Formats: sequence, structure tokens, C-alpha cells
Amino acid sequence: MKPLSTLFVSVCLILCLIFFAASRPAGAGDIRKPVRAGTFYPADPAELKQLIDQLSDQAQKTRLKIPAGKALRALIMPHAGYIYSGWTAAHASLVISPHQFSKVVLLAPDHFIGFSDAAISDVSAYQTPLGLIKLHQDARKLRKQSDFFKPVPASDRKEHSLEVILPFLQAYLGDFELVPIVIGPTDIDKFASLIESICDPTTLLVASSDLSHFLPYSEAVAKDQQTINWITALESTEILKHQNVACGAVPIALLLNLAKRHQWHPLVLHYSNSGDTAGDRTRVVGYAAIAFFGDPIMQKDSDSGQYLQEDQGLVLLKLARQTIMEHLGKPVPESESAPVESALSDPFFQNYAGTFVTLKIDGRLRGCIGSLTANEPLCEGVRRNAVNAAFHDPRFSPLKARELDRVDIEVSILSKPRPLEYEDGADLLKKLNVNVDGVILRKGAASATFLPQVWEQLPKPEDFLSHLCMKAGLSSDAWRRTGLEVLTYQVQYFEEHK
Repeated sequence: MKPLSTLFVSVCLILCLIFFAASRPAGAGDIRKPVRAGTFYPADPAELKQLIDQLSDQAQKTRLKIPAGKALRALIMPHAGYIYSGWTAAHASLVISPHQFSKVVLLAPDHFIGFSDAAISDVSAYQTPLGLIKLHQDARKLRKQSDFFKPVPASDRKEHSLEVILPFLQAYLGDFELVPIVIGPTDIDKFASLIESICDPTTLLVASSDLSHFLPYSEAVAKDQQTINWITALESTEILKHQNVACGAVPIALLLNLAKRHQWHPLVLHYSNSGDTAGDRTRVVGYAAIAFFGDPIMQKDSDSGQYLQEDQGLVLLKLARQTIMEHLGKPVPESESAPVESALSDPFFQNYAGTFVTLKIDGRLRGCIGSLTANEPLCEGVRRNAVNAAFHDPRFSPLKARELDRVDIEVSILSKPRPLEYEDGADLLKKLNVNVDGVILRKGAASATFLPQVWEQLPKPEDFLSHLCMKAGLSSDAWRRTGLEVLTYQVQYFEEHK
């Protein structure tokens, strides 16, 4: 702990700096200028490039076994001065290659301001000594999409946890566009879903964080090792529950939430603390570089919605029917259940995706329940939604055993919903892909979705949107006005053939 006098001076200094920053001009245009160049890292471009090259050469001496057949999805990197944490941060060079990603979503902690949820700058670009980094359009989309995100100019003028990471990414990736997010206390699950909506195979997710602060060397090493163990076990609750484990605990917890959803596997690239680099060992700060790897094919295919083979879809149909039979107390012959259980041992069915289960009798809807977000494995989603469609759809009475033989089951696998930008109702009609897009409409607490299969009954976009608005409890012409949030997704679906 710092002495009270030291803390008082530090607080006063911070307040003075914030006041000074708030009173000075914003700078030319809408570019976020660096505030730590010349202190945390060199302000001269040639000197900065040379230092990053030296740190990277030093990091290259570390030998790692990169998971075969996997793709880099995310990183945890430290954000202290380069003389302290640069050696560890440079280990990102072991897993990043030039032009590997076109977009970086950078999650960083709020050190100075004290806001909840998140700040996304409304500038057009971030500047470092190595050049400009244009903000990706998703930065604006997130601000428009949710109240979770807002510009906080005071954070722009002070916060270093984003800025310090950027020169490394510029050196290793080359050109990319940025979604810079500074985070305070927030709802982790909801926030992770919002971040998930802008991630695709061309996106690198980076959490900026140091580890423990100002402990004696041996105590810090032990504490940091425990923290790293929690990270590699994807234990986000432990990271948030304990004190002085990481200043970027919330960004790390968000990354771990997504890692668990998508089965990303962590790999520790390097650990050090300031006592190993440029500081004494009486009060050290810990640093870790950790990479997360996932299946690139699954990521890409799940976005397109076309990634199941016909026999895999058949397994899910059988799983849905057998699940309903069990809940009705009807025995499932082992000759039918055993092959399904054996097929479900394929790790493929543990992939996360949104699922819907639809029941029909004589072509008429008898139940339809699903999940739009990829918050559970395929097999679990089908089981749960089969039960809900049969017994808990509020539009219908629970399915009776005598009806089951007449029921036709359909299983749908959803791609990730994407926000659809549109100017007005006419523009919305033009941008919808008839017979392809599933559509989600939201306005305040009102929300509803139609699967793409609904286009068969409502082939005219005007009718499709009008009925969807009414399903959400809105007026039938609400889609013609602004203020309605629209998201689209695609599905791959399988039907029983009797």
C-alpha cells in the first residue's frame, strides 16, 4: 500500500492533470493524439520502431508450440512503460503476422475517470508516432446500437491503456482499423454479447491489462501465477472477485467470457514483472502476454450459417425428437438412442451457435422456440429448445403424447446476428435479402424475430416487416419510421422427411 501522503499527492496530481487536459484545446481535427509518447515509449518514430524491433528480437528467443490447425483469436497484453512491460508485450510477435487481421477490438480499463459501462471515442482516428490508425465503422455502430457505449472526452485526454498497446500492433500487423473501448464496471454477459456481434475471422480481440501492483517480488510472482492459472482455466468470476489481480480485470473477464463461448484455448506466451526489467524488487508490477486460439473454419462458417453436413443435421433432428419423447415418458429404443449418443461424442456438436426448434402438424405451426445468440453448445441448444417448443411456447398448449407421431420437426442453426444500417423504410426494403435473411426488430423493450423460413408465407418485404412489427407489439407500420433497431442473420435448417 502507498503511504497516505503519497496517495494524497498522487490524487492531487491526477486531478491537476485532468483539469489541465480538460482546459487545453482538443487538437487538430478529430484525431486522438498520443498523450504518453515521450514518457511510456519514445515519441520519435525511428527510435520507437528500433525499440520495438529490439524487444521483439529478445522475445523471439522464447520457444513456443503453437496449436496446430488453430487460429489466433485474442490476446492479453500489458500496457506499462516499455522499459518495464515491453519485453512481455513484444511476445505478441510470436503469434501475429503482417496483415493477419484487418480489425482490432481493443478492450482497456479505465484508470482515471470512473465511469460505468464503456467509452468509445468519437474521433476518426488514433495517432501514434508510427502513424494514424483509422477507427473501424463498428465503433460508431456500437455507440449507436447500445447505451453501454458513449464518448468520454476526458478519458481520451488521459487514458494510456489503449495507446500503449497500439505501436506494437502497428509494428506486427501493419495497417488495420480500430475499435477502441475503455471499460468500467459493467454487465459482463451482456457486454460480451455486444462485442461478439462485431467479431469475425478478420478481427483480433485484445485485452489490455497489467497484473498485480506494488507487491514484493516473490509475493507478486506467486499472486500473478494464480491469476494466470485462473485465466488459462477461463475463470472470469475469480478474476473479478479478488483484489489486486489485474487492473484490466473487466477487459480480461470479457475476453474469457467469449473464450468460453467459442472454445478458445489459452497459451501463455510470457510472464515477467518490473523487477525483471527496469525496477527494483521491493514493489513490482506484473505483466503477462497470453494468446487464445480457436477454430478458424468454424468461426467463418458459423457466420455464413452453412457449416453442417446433412448427416450432422439428421443427428440433431433425432436428438430433438428423442428429447421430446423422454419428456413425454415415451421410451426411446436403445437401437435408436445409442447411435445418436455416439454421434454426439463428435466435438463438433460442442461448437456454440444459436438454435431454433420448430414443430408443425399438417404444415401448421405447433411450437417454435429458440435462442438468437451463441450461448451454449449445439447439442444443448437443440435439447433445450426442443423441450421449450413442445411444452413452453405460450401460443400453444403443451404437446400431448398422442400428437407426437403427427409432428414434423425442424432444426435451424443461426449465424451471428448483425446490425443492419438503413436510412428509412424504403432503404430498409432495399437492403433486406428476401428468402435469405432472418430479421430481428427491436425498439425499447419490444423485440421479435422471424426466421428466414417465414418468407415462404410472407414473400413481400412490406408484409414480412409489418407482421414482424405486430409480433413485437408495435404498430404494423413501425418499420417505416426511424428509431427501430434491425439485425439480420442467416440459417441452415433441417427438416424431418417422413
